Amino acid sequence: MTTNTIAQIVSTITNEERSKRLIDAGAYWGETISKDTANAQLTYKVRGSGLGSVATKVQAGRHIFDIDEPTGLAGDDTAASPVEIALGAFIACQVVVYRLYAQNLGIAIDEINAVAEGDLDVRGLFGIDPNIRPGFSEIRLTVHVAGPDTDERYQELRRLVDANCPVLDLFANPTPIRVNLIANR
Repeated sequence: MTTNTIAQIVSTITNEERSKRLIDAGAYWGETISKDTANAQLTYKVRGSGLGSVATKVQAGRHIFDIDEPTGLAGDDTAASPVEIALGAFIACQVVVYRLYAQNLGIAIDEINAVAEGDLDVRGLFGIDPNIRPGFSEIRLTVHVAGPDTDERYQELRRLVDANCPVLDLFANPTPIRVNLIANR
């Protein structure tokens, strides 16, 4: 069996193929939701199991990946940390939503890349100062797009992406969370 990396797989996608996929996805969801709005509700389920010192093996559908911490946070530094994965998810969601809305608006994106930085004070993580959040105090995102359209069109695109990106929404707004602990069973 040959294992392909994502770069090997997606590098073969032409702009026309990407456009067709985006159009087909929009048509599918438009039709599916018009039949019954309950079809718009998706539930994602991810599983994880602890490994080694503080690492986690994660399964998301048919995809399996590891998450770890750097040695300074008791990890073995064998994989990206949970907060790095969160920032990566933010960037990935931005790329998807930029492509979706660019297609809808007829805006060309020849190239897109992004950088996300998040500030985290470990005094919150370790409970040293209860006044400090354990999560990010600020996230900075820079998205670079290249293409033939005007800056105004790309700013229009940005406003739509900011309003509709699920992971941006997760970071920007409180989400109700229910935690259940099952011990010794």
